[in-house]
Amino acid sequence: MEERLSRETQWPFEFRQCTTILKATGMKASNLKELRHIISIVSDDSIFHHTYQYFLKEHILEYTNDFAHWAGESLEERAIAEELSNIDPYECGSIGELRSALLSVIDSCLARVPGDRNTLPGDEFFFNETITYVFPAGVWARNLAEFLMALKFVDAGSIYYHFYEARMRVPGSFDDFSLWMDQALNKKELADKVRAIDPFMHSTSEIRAYISEIVMQEVSRDMERTGVNL
Repeated sequence: MEERLSRETQWPFEFRQCTTILKATGMKASNLKELRHIISIVSDDSIFHHTYQYFLKEHILEYTNDFAHWAGESLEERAIAEELSNIDPYECGSIGELRSALLSVIDSCLARVPGDRNTLPGDEFFFNETITYVFPAGVWARNLAEFLMALKFVDAGSIYYHFYEARMRVPGSFDDFSLWMDQALNKKELADKVRAIDPFMHSTSEIRAYISEIVMQEVSRDMERTGVNL
């Protein structure tokens, strides 16, 4: 029992849940020029919703934000969609920088494209915002074994909140998972492995699978070192 307690932390990890309610802005774009104009004036909340929160939604993995998705699927401009998808929001220091990056790509595309294609009626880009609610999921983990079990069953919104959204909330752009592993469990090497996972390149389900695999390997090593079931 003493061996087991030594691997538990006085700072349990509390899983939190993130859910959103969609709010329409009343603005829409039917071509690239209109998209560019509205991106330049729409609220930061709308830019955030269509970029960072793209990872919270069910989406086509070929794209990394709603703007790229729309350009590729509704405008059928694959090259433009690819350029928009190459914008990594986590490399931008603010929504303002991200907005500028989006505008720069669109301006470059407009300069090259001979004609600005319109979408079919009903396929316009509708600008939205979201009201985000964060609340306790009622799940805590005192050690890696408990963390691994919880990680497999919590909602995708919890994965998003702790791994994606945390990068804008936690100093150093760290995720909540690795911060807990580092500071509460003194597992710096494990924390570094989790931080090395690129959020920009994976869905929430893939992030869940990758972290589960890394933690499972660590749990197995702990069992071998101590000879005690965790």
